Amino acid sequence: MAKAAAEIPSPILASDKAAALALTPVSSETEARLERYVALLLEWQIKTNLVAPSTLPHLWTRHISDSLQLLDLAPSKKIWVDFGSGGGFPGVVLACALVETPGANVHLVERNAKKAAFLREAIRVTSASAIVHLAGIGDIVDRIGSRVDCVTARALAPLHQLVGFAEPFVRDGAKALFLKGQDVEAELTEATKYWNIQPRLHSSRTGGHGWIVELDRIERRNPSAITHGDRA
Repeated sequence: MAKAAAEIPSPILASDKAAALALTPVSSETEARLERYVALLLEWQIKTNLVAPSTLPHLWTRHISDSLQLLDLAPSKKIWVDFGSGGGFPGVVLACALVETPGANVHLVERNAKKAAFLREAIRVTSASAIVHLAGIGDIVDRIGSRVDCVTARALAPLHQLVGFAEPFVRDGAKALFLKGQDVEAELTEATKYWNIQPRLHSSRTGGHGWIVELDRIERRNPSAITHGDRA
């Protein structure tokens, strides 16, 4: 079943790629890196479930373009941390695009050993600017010595938990960009029970019901209500 799902006809992928790059244009060098990444993902998908099989025919629009759009919300940011990188969205995609930015680097945080191995191979074949941390999110704050400019996560955990994990970085000046689905309003309502935040919502360029939650300030509403730890 997984093998069949990973074997997508070339014309379908080519059409989807054209649509994705029209939404989020990149340089020819970045395009080549992303092509190598997609080929690797389809190869690994046969044995390891990296993305939902139903999304594979629209891999470029649903995953690649969805990730690339974050760059326009933080064009000057160089040091990124991606929580729960999994199959590499948005972290590896961002790292592929940031190769051409001097001093840029993406910290990919993933606690699943198989997925972390995939991320390392993705970095190798694309020469992306990234480091893989085989660790839980709650353990990563002290491991990253450099200043962080932007924190990301996609389809990972409820927003109030993500905000808690991002708070130490945002407190030191980072921006947070979280890719969320159609339940974003309910998640924001829940998050404001624990955190004082002033979110900016951006509708996803890739259509559907996707949203990007942008945060530049996070303050605890009730310090005893949140316990930091590895919950994602």
